[in-house]
Amino acid sequence: MISKENILAIAKKTILSESESITKLTDFLDDNFSDATQAIYNSKGRLIVTGIGKSAIIAQKMVATFNSTGTPSMFLHASEAIHGDLGMVQKDDIIICISKSGNSPEIKAVVPFLKRFGNTLIAITGNMTSFLAKGSDYVLNTTVDAEACPNNLAPTNSTTAQLVMGDAIAVCLMEMRNFSAEDFAIYHPGGALGKKLLLRVKDMLEYTLKPMVSPDTAIKQVIFEISEKRLGVTAVIENDKVIGIITDGDIRRMLNERDSFAELTAKDIMTKNPKLIQSNDMVVDALNILEDFSITQLVVVDNGEYKGVLHLHDILKEGIV
Repeated sequence: MISKENILAIAKKTILSESESITKLTDFLDDNFSDATQAIYNSKGRLIVTGIGKSAIIAQKMVATFNSTGTPSMFLHASEAIHGDLGMVQKDDIIICISKSGNSPEIKAVVPFLKRFGNTLIAITGNMTSFLAKGSDYVLNTTVDAEACPNNLAPTNSTTAQLVMGDAIAVCLMEMRNFSAEDFAIYHPGGALGKKLLLRVKDMLEYTLKPMVSPDTAIKQVIFEISEKRLGVTAVIENDKVIGIITDGDIRRMLNERDSFAELTAKDIMTKNPKLIQSNDMVVDALNILEDFSITQLVVVDNGEYKGVLHLHDILKEGIV
């Protein structure tokens, strides 16, 4: 039975081993890296990433990263390539082939066919004298001294090095394309970042729920309007303009302070000059206003026209925090 202390020691040794392998990659960077990255940037085609075994899994992650950061990419399994999937490769595509040894049977089989089509081939390998390295236009060195595995067998340091090399290419391409957070959001519209950068107030308005009363509306009717529209607030409208709001908090304070409210109207308890926002403004900006003023609703007004109410709860439901 291994003790907790030994488990932690093994974990730390593994992490340190992998981190050292990654650090050594900086010594391997040369013109091959910059030229390969430039070739991808200038390409009119797609980026095809291929590999076998664990390297194929790394290839799939690379494709996901490239696609989400503005480099159109596809995954090609090396063993499937020689059984028909080579048909997905087009003449302008650039191919990254990942293999630690660079000498596996599948790699030896597929490389000549890739070269036959005249495509630019970039190798990511830990063997600079391998079949793959010799057959590629650019070679990115991911050599590791050993695997973190105690038997030096299971791909650990080597696959981590491959992954990091792919990330380095992706980040360089992002910089070269001036890929911004807004660009990233376009590729991730369903995520929290995408919603923060893309979602506008008008996208969240329920136009059928526009609570409103006039300044002379009796308090009883004001309560009914707030309750019916379920937004915890109503706008007070005079001459088609928002002159104030009444929240459920205003109603509670009134009830605490008065035994009778039959003679009161909306204008007697409303808050004048409420915080406003336009429907084309970003939801994240609305959230900042709500947080800055410790309020839960914003009245939406466009060119003086009342459009509705944006509630904090609706923003939180969208995961924008």
